[in-house]
Amino acid sequence: MTIMEMFGQSGVLTLLGMGIVFGFLVVMIVCITLMGKAVHALGMDKDAQTPASGSASGPSSGGAAGDSAVTAAISAAVNEYRKNNS
Repeated sequence: MTIMEMFGQSGVLTLLGMGIVFGFLVVMIVCITLMGKAVHALGMDKDAQTPASGSASGPSSGGAAGDSAVTAAISAAVNEYRKNNS
């Protein structure tokens, strides 16, 4: 077996391996997309939907009361810092 035959064989194996990986990734993306559509169609993604009256800031479980408590704590910390470092 000559060097050129070995280069040719290694090129074929490289392309075959890359093709198999690409094919697997395509199949995986299709399966994930179909699964997402099935979950959405069956209504099992209720926890991923944001409520209409809630804030869009993130998955906060505290709601408005939690937001006001955080705001009050931050305000108190800023005031304390300003009082001690002015």
